[in-house]
Amino acid sequence: QAQVAESGGGLVQTGGSLRLSCAASGSMFNIYAMGWYRQAPGKERELVADITSGGSTYYAASVKGRFSISRDNAKNTIYLQMNSLKPEDTAVYYCNAKTGSGGKNDYWGQGTQVTVSS
Repeated sequence: QAQVAESGGGLVQTGGSLRLSCAASGSMFNIYAMGWYRQAPGKERELVADITSGGSTYYAASVKGRFSISRDNAKNTIYLQMNSLKPEDTAVYYCNAKTGSGGKNDYWGQGTQVTVSS
């Protein structure tokens, strides 16, 4: 069963750091891109960062310079290093994998809570 699973969320003070991990199952093939989304209460889910199979990265303007996405292809795993965290980063963070031609197939993790206290 193809799936992704996140870990690494938690409670951190303003200015602190967290690293999120997301592992895709071994049965997941032809990954087009993987990325991180987040959703705060009352807000739409938004793309935070992603990385394509070719290594191209994207960051939302709100996190650029503070967050960094990386991958370990041998483990089918991506990471999100979050530094200089702010209360506005508080959200449920979701891992996403897109597979198939053009990334037509979506897989979502269960989400991991990140709370930044002020």
